[in-house]
Amino acid sequence: MLKTKLRNQVKKRLQSIDKDTYESYCERINKRLFKHAFWKQSETIALTISRGREIETSMIIEEAWRQNKKVVIPKCYPDQFKMEFRTFESESQLEIVYFGLKEPIVSKTSLIKAQDIDLVIVPGICFDREGFRIGYGGGYYDRYLSEYKGQTISLAFETQIVPSIPVEPYDMPVHQILTEKEVIVPGG
Repeated sequence: MLKTKLRNQVKKRLQSIDKDTYESYCERINKRLFKHAFWKQSETIALTISRGREIETSMIIEEAWRQNKKVVIPKCYPDQFKMEFRTFESESQLEIVYFGLKEPIVSKTSLIKAQDIDLVIVPGICFDREGFRIGYGGGYYDRYLSEYKGQTISLAFETQIVPSIPVEPYDMPVHQILTEKEVIVPGG
């Protein structure tokens, strides 16, 4: 119940950010990411295709391609509660699935194993300073991250940082969170 309340509160705050501020903060966060050691050391980067008031990822994808990094995006299998990452090289490889999400078309992309991904940029609606997050409620990332051994980072607006999040035993914290104002290093 508390997770739902936090999720709704932060969604409202995100909707209240005006367009110019949103674009300015996205640019600041993305620049912070491009200077980050995790980014510089990574050859294969996993992230979602953003929508709504999430941090804009199209700039990140373009920069990754410009730097000859491999971009992989999630494909979810709701009937199995499973997620995998597949190659992404052009919009023609995407299809729109449930809730308007863009996912890779299996026949046009290749599966990338977790051990071949250097950095996962983990989405979420709200985050605490311990690296825990509330996502969209499917638990796909927590299940995936429980097996993943590489670096994780989340990109968030400062308004998405909350004092604490109720943590379940299966919740997986990210290594760092980048906002328009700071780099949050849990336990650091």
